[in-house]
Amino acid sequence: MDTIDLTEAAWFKSTRSNAQSACVEVAFLDAGVVPVRDSKDPGGPALVFQAAAWSAFLTALKAGEIPNI
Repeated sequence: MDTIDLTEAAWFKSTRSNAQSACVEVAFLDAGVVPVRDSKDPGGPALVFQAAAWSAFLTALKAGEIPNI
């Protein structure tokens, strides 16, 4: 995958995030990808998923097909 510039990305924190557990942020880009990062380390790495794969993951999670830990 090509390098994706995330410097101008608008990040959104998960509503499930809190100070005692994993804090996840996502950004939705016009490039058809969804980067995901740890909000406690905003300068750190981000995982980048194809938008369709991210959507399928969320659908499966909401349907209970993936354990919600």
